[in-house]
Amino acid sequence: MQFDEAKIYIQSGQGGDGMSSFRREKYVPRGGPDGGDGGKGGDVIFRVNPKMNTLVSFQKRVHFRAKPGVRGGGANKAGASGDDIIIQVPPGTIIREAETDRVIKDMTDVDDEIAVLVGGRGGRGNARFANSRNQTPRMAEKGEPAKEMWIRLELKLIADVGLVGVPNAGKSTLLSVLTNAKPKIAAYPFTTLEPNLGVLIYDDNELVIADIPGLIEGAHEGVGLGHSFLRHVQRTRLLVHLIDGMSGSPIADYNQINVELSLYDANMNDKPQIVVLTKMDLPGARDTWELIKEDFAKLGVTNIITISSAIHQNLDQLKARIFQEYARLPEPTVATEEDEAPIYELEEDDFAFEINKQADIYRVSGRRIERAADMTYWNNPEAVMRFQRILETTGITAALRKAGVQVGDTVYIGDYELEWSD
Repeated sequence: MQFDEAKIYIQSGQGGDGMSSFRREKYVPRGGPDGGDGGKGGDVIFRVNPKMNTLVSFQKRVHFRAKPGVRGGGANKAGASGDDIIIQVPPGTIIREAETDRVIKDMTDVDDEIAVLVGGRGGRGNARFANSRNQTPRMAEKGEPAKEMWIRLELKLIADVGLVGVPNAGKSTLLSVLTNAKPKIAAYPFTTLEPNLGVLIYDDNELVIADIPGLIEGAHEGVGLGHSFLRHVQRTRLLVHLIDGMSGSPIADYNQINVELSLYDANMNDKPQIVVLTKMDLPGARDTWELIKEDFAKLGVTNIITISSAIHQNLDQLKARIFQEYARLPEPTVATEEDEAPIYELEEDDFAFEINKQADIYRVSGRRIERAADMTYWNNPEAVMRFQRILETTGITAALRKAGVQVGDTVYIGDYELEWSD
């Protein structure tokens, strides 16, 4: 079950019918028309509820209908308006028209509210049609019909800081000890199947921090729950990148996450990161740190913080660093889905590539694959193997073989010269 997507049906209220009526009282033989107007139908209104952080309530209820207007009465009595229906959504919810995928509203502010469907106008009673030429009109109007549509809701969490890393890197455990959140924690991958939010407090300041579920290879293409997870990272301003100290290949893990973020959205490269090595209470993690310290330094990754959530090692140092880095960030510009392209859904040509052959030389060009090549650490065998898997999943390997590539041939991808090998 997904908690950050929902498809619902909404319907505004039909307008109340106007009344056709004539005044009938003793001693008033020709009282004239006195039919009242029908009431307006209720609106369908979406309103941000800052206490909500998932769309789970829409798994149980799918249909939302506003109340119709009440029919007009005699003696010029207007019908009551139908009650609006208020649909509450968490901050960061994008409202889309399901049929066209058009963005109706990006609900980013705590006081955001929008009437997506307006209720039908009430019909006019016959008293409204009386004039000098027709003093006894018997006609009245029916209320305006209800409007209806299917809506798609998508949630992008609004958090200041995002915790990212491979599955089982310790994100949920860290969130639980840094904040008031109580995520599910277990010693196996994919414990977290939905993002968790917590409030990080340091001195008199506070930040909202999100535990983004572990990303796997191919997440940018939607493998696993890739798109569902990655969309939540987009609105964070600072990333805390957790690396499992007990991993057999920490640098490859670090590379994997950064590549997935970049392939999903190039703007992710601009987000500052704090790199954290976890599980330092375990002897294996301490040994790993000594082995990889210089390797990370060669990649330009310095100031790595080593922590243990289990024994609270260096957590105060991490808190201070998070607030220091966040304070250095420029003031955010307000960007919503209404004025930016929907970047979590890839365009048709986003993974397009072209192969040109000259003699035994093949040149592969394509925006996404060249970016992946630029972000690959070619001196790291695991990173190279991962790049080979990217070639396979994007169809480039099959295309090169179809073009006749042989072992030993030269393949250029962007500025990189590779020797083809099976």
